[in-house]
Amino acid sequence: MNPILEHMTGLHMLTDEVIAMDFLMNAKSGVRNYAMAVTECATPEIKQILMKQLEEAIDSHEKITNYMMQRGLYHPYHIPEQIQLDQKNIQTAMNILS
Repeated sequence: MNPILEHMTGLHMLTDEVIAMDFLMNAKSGVRNYAMAVTECATPEIKQILMKQLEEAIDSHEKITNYMMQRGLYHPYHIPEQIQLDQKNIQTAMNILS
């Protein structure tokens, strides 16, 4: 994207870390939504389709998590480090909005 346009829209503040975390949060939401939908199915056929979608959503979540962990963007097993990253991402998001 054009650097001038990026500054005008605030997109210059989006980092790989912020984008990846947003992607991970959406993946988590998808897993939850599919899991709830499976419990509300009207037919076995629909349940089977949703179960397949749920498995794919779980696989996607795992891939995103691994990507982030390999690049030091996510520390699920080191809470103090993750808190620091979260605070940095929050500040970046607030800077975009202001």
